Amino acid sequence: MNNRRNEKASTGLSIDGIVAQLRGLRNHSLELRERLDKPPKLPSRTALAAVVEGLSAALFPNRLGLPDLDEDGIDAYVGHTLDTHLRGLKKQIRRELGFRSRQDCYSDPVQRQATQLIRGFANELPKIRQLLDTDIQAAFEGDPAAGSSDEVLVCYPGINAIIHHRIAHVLYGLGAPLTARMIAEIAHSATGIDIHPGATIGESFFIDHGTGVVIGETAVIGRHVRVYQAVTLGAKRFPKNPDGSLVKGNLRHPIVEDDVVIYAGATILGRITLGKGSTIGGNVWLTESVPPGSVITQQHMQQQN
Repeated sequence: MNNRRNEKASTGLSIDGIVAQLRGLRNHSLELRERLDKPPKLPSRTALAAVVEGLSAALFPNRLGLPDLDEDGIDAYVGHTLDTHLRGLKKQIRRELGFRSRQDCYSDPVQRQATQLIRGFANELPKIRQLLDTDIQAAFEGDPAAGSSDEVLVCYPGINAIIHHRIAHVLYGLGAPLTARMIAEIAHSATGIDIHPGATIGESFFIDHGTGVVIGETAVIGRHVRVYQAVTLGAKRFPKNPDGSLVKGNLRHPIVEDDVVIYAGATILGRITLGKGSTIGGNVWLTESVPPGSVITQQHMQQQN
């Protein structure tokens, strides 16, 4: 208490008054959301970051796990790591399910749903690893600066982002969209690559450099697609309901077919289709579908206009 008085005297601030104002604003916000009695717990971003790091280590124990693992100890390490971090993930999913259903996160229905969801997620981990192997190989083959696939795994921000996305996308589909979105935003903060967990991305996906890439919720990306920095796969417009609120969940992002290359700075908007094998040049602004095998450049767009 004496320390607080001394601090007040030295700064001229009324900390107690500011605390009271913040309490009033907080209670008002909770009242508007009808949650004044007991604010529900949300998943913890810090905990989810640790979960993804642990799951990544289990998927790639020799490169992202503990150093100096020997063959005899790898399976034991992977099993222990999975058990630890799946338990941690289940706790965060319970929080989301309780938040969305306005039930206690330890209630029987929430516990059962969380258990079922975690089982479904765990069963998808081998598939996630298989997809990530194709992504890593695509990056190694697609970048002459890559010295090895190991270098790609531990150094490339695009691979970091796609690891997060592959995990988040499964959780999104299983019914944990908030947890999935938080995992996506962890990757966004670390890499500058913003992939909504709802986006569907095929195998052998390569994001080169990556900073500024944006991929929207309903985007569909085929196999063997390569994307460079500052590419946007976004929405052209945002339809509204009669009451003025935005329509949620409509299909508003591009479809990118197999073997497409999109160069730096291209902006692709709306529910359009980039045909198989097309090349989209740098800084192109595109709002119309293009047939398979197209080569779209700024000069091409100017000639069309």
